[in-house]
Amino acid sequence: MTLPIDPSQIDPTDIGEQKATLEMSHDDAIEHVRDVFTDAGFGVPVEFSPSEMLNEKVDADRDPYYVLGACNPAVADRALDATDDKLGALMPCNVVIWESAPGTQVVYHVSIMRIARLIGMAPDSEEMAGIVADTGELVDEAFANL
Repeated sequence: MTLPIDPSQIDPTDIGEQKATLEMSHDDAIEHVRDVFTDAGFGVPVEFSPSEMLNEKVDADRDPYYVLGACNPAVADRALDATDDKLGALMPCNVVIWESAPGTQVVYHVSIMRIARLIGMAPDSEEMAGIVADTGELVDEAFANL
């Protein structure tokens, strides 16, 4: 399989990469990130801990790692319409929290809207550009308040 893009040529801003470090416990970071994203206009319909599951199922010995599946319903509805429902395969927008050291948590996010445009799943149109801009503003607001 040939990739439609060269991953080594992607700038983190091309995929809407955002990263923050929080000095707090893992559980406190999960609560804080959930609250901040909710305040920015996201719901969190899905959340889970891959580390707990992997540690239990395959004795992975992973450090705390948690995924919050965030979604802004109005933007998600527009994105589904703009992509003939294809973008649903990437929903919800994940915000990941992992413990890099005791008391230090990393919060990480990439834009599914930008990635969908890069790989051709979403159109390169004004409508999609507006959706990307709107979700970017919401994520920027959340990260500014972390």
